[in-house]
Amino acid sequence: MPLKLYTYWRSSAAYRVRIALELKGVAVGQHAVHLVQGGGEQHRPAYRAIHPGGTVPALVLDDGTVITQSLAIVALLDELYPQPALLPTAPVARARVRAAAELIACDVHPIGNLRVRQYIEQIFGQDQAAVATWMRHWMRGGLEAFQGLTAAGTPFCFADQPSLADVCLVPQLYNARRWDLDLGGLERLVAIEQRCLAMPAFLAARPEAQADAEP
Repeated sequence: MPLKLYTYWRSSAAYRVRIALELKGVAVGQHAVHLVQGGGEQHRPAYRAIHPGGTVPALVLDDGTVITQSLAIVALLDELYPQPALLPTAPVARARVRAAAELIACDVHPIGNLRVRQYIEQIFGQDQAAVATWMRHWMRGGLEAFQGLTAAGTPFCFADQPSLADVCLVPQLYNARRWDLDLGGLERLVAIEQRCLAMPAFLAARPEAQADAEP
């Protein structure tokens, strides 16, 4: 029985996991959880029974164990399928890659995800323009900090091959473009993104390539 991934085509967190699966060549059955239509499938009891937090992604292992949270899922994949490694072996180098990845996954992405945006709109009465300003503010600062953490002179964030940091960067830049963020001054990140998207694994994981993608 193959692994099963609960995903949504435009979810940055699910995008990270899809990239890792593609890089490692791991077969997975995908089940789309629509986060918008019908009030959001993630709120329904059937999905909450799988993932009480009601977010994506969720990975179901062969024995039925459910693993949630994108970084935890990618870390598990890196242990179960060691090649290509997404984390260096040296402890300090591993910590540096994790720090960059967590900057995006823990600091930047969560304060701009769907449920936060909906709360700002519904509770504080902010319109789409105000929400977009909020999004761009937090993404810009986070991406500038991320760029400062990357190694100098490497084709990818920290080495000659993609790491966990690159796996987190590409979805966040996709999200940045959705919100019309000016990427001026972030040329190193854009160049890394271009190298990543030249790889089949990153291309296959793109939102537009997913079966549940919308026009």
